Amino acid sequence: MRRLGLTTVLALLLAVFGLAPSASAADPAPADLTFATDAATTTPGGTVQLSMTLTNNKSYDVLFVYQTIQPTWLTTQRPDLKYGFTGCALTTAAGSAPCAGTGPADLGANYGATVPPGQSRTVTLTLQIAADSGCNGNIGFYSYYYAEFSDATNVSGGPVFTPETRVLCA
Repeated sequence: MRRLGLTTVLALLLAVFGLAPSASAADPAPADLTFATDAATTTPGGTVQLSMTLTNNKSYDVLFVYQTIQPTWLTTQRPDLKYGFTGCALTTAAGSAPCAGTGPADLGANYGATVPPGQSRTVTLTLQIAADSGCNGNIGFYSYYYAEFSDATNVSGGPVFTPETRVLCA
């Protein structure tokens, strides 16, 4: 009985101290993808700049990025909303340059990998709202991404949602 009591006390102490939270801070995500828009609303015929920033929080280079961007389900349910991506620019520490392409598939090539540790790349898409587009509807997108690092690791994330833009009637 004495051994059972000692074992129970020892197990209880190990459980209490083994499950205690450590004092170290949580590691940031290896790669962070964030979105911003230059306007929360627009009108038919207007444009909105949708910026996506990829930040490398790791101590190794990002060598490859794959990203898609698709409209949310609610956006697809509004057949009167008419819009499209009409332009793309990449912003780095060295300045701005045109992207490799626009559209919903494989935006990753636009980030201009290699992305060194601690640096960011921002891709800005121009979202053009058609002049005959319906009004009072939200336009939102979601994105999945995948990044490979020079230490042979990778990270994937998503869905990451963009800010929604409301189309208002003028």
